[in-house]
Amino acid sequence: MVSEELSRRERRVLEAVIRSYVETAEPAGSRTLSRRFGLGVSPATIRNTMSDLEEKGFLFHPHTSAGRIPTNKAYRVYVDSLLSLSPLKPVDTDRLAEEITGGNGSSPIETILRRAAQTLGVLTQELGVALGPRLDRSVLRRLELAKVSSERLLMILTLDAGVMRTVFVEVPGEIADNALAQVTSVLNERLGGLTLGEIRNSLPVRLRDMRADPSAAELLNIFVQEGEQLFETALPTSEAHQVVLGAASVLAEQPEFSAADRLRRLLALTETPQALGDAIRKRTQAPGISITIGAEHDDPRLEDFTVVTAEYHVGSLAGVIGVIGPTRMPYDKVISLVGHTSRLLSDLLD
Repeated sequence: MVSEELSRRERRVLEAVIRSYVETAEPAGSRTLSRRFGLGVSPATIRNTMSDLEEKGFLFHPHTSAGRIPTNKAYRVYVDSLLSLSPLKPVDTDRLAEEITGGNGSSPIETILRRAAQTLGVLTQELGVALGPRLDRSVLRRLELAKVSSERLLMILTLDAGVMRTVFVEVPGEIADNALAQVTSVLNERLGGLTLGEIRNSLPVRLRDMRADPSAAELLNIFVQEGEQLFETALPTSEAHQVVLGAASVLAEQPEFSAADRLRRLLALTETPQALGDAIRKRTQAPGISITIGAEHDDPRLEDFTVVTAEYHVGSLAGVIGVIGPTRMPYDKVISLVGHTSRLLSDLLD
């Protein structure tokens, strides 16, 4: 573990440097640290310890200043082993609940996610981000087929968490009621309890050996031949990978983005929300909070940022809520707020 190579003094000084830099956005000097954090040693000792930390890759000089700035390696140690989370203020938790629900608990999921991303961004002063549930992992509870016309059927899918999807199925001609009932029964028997992703990948195999009346067999053959496309249609990109962003203007006010190139990179992220959503989904999602710092991202567009996310759950479905910000962020506050928001969303949407 990286933190094991640090002495107790080095850990205390490193934590003080990070806290100072997060609060002021200015390089931390030894006298400032001695005065503000009561480390119990002289400025000279602090200065020597900072030099040792710099040699180990935890601090660096941004320019000719005597102060130091934390590296991504320092933030990782801080998050993993130095950070202590503080309880959230009731005013923040109350505001989250009020803003996300909009005063009631019956809003559509897209509206709730948008409010969550915006409110989380305002409270953390970062860029709030929310990703909709992965419907390809949702389980089919029931399938119904209904006639719309002589050459068109409506397939109604009832998924877990109460989600419903509808897809039109083109047929060559009038389908008898008994054939429609037989095919509906077969599809429920063979596909019920599977995720939409599993159905798309295995539908021909699951239906290949079915015996049915000629009219029903013709309809079943349509599902064998076109099933992958039909169940793909049930997962439009806008819902399967929905990405909702808060206000980028909140993040743009931070000193890191006073430089034009960094601001351009920030705006580029917001202009391609779909690619941003894919990058966030590819991160390792584990129970609790997921934190990726700087160069730890697979996507080079995120190398100047930290992404803090947590999963929320709608039945067996999972989405993502979190924030994107500079690596200099108040991790204790951000982590607490993201975790609380994910739990609040799960309660509301369940």
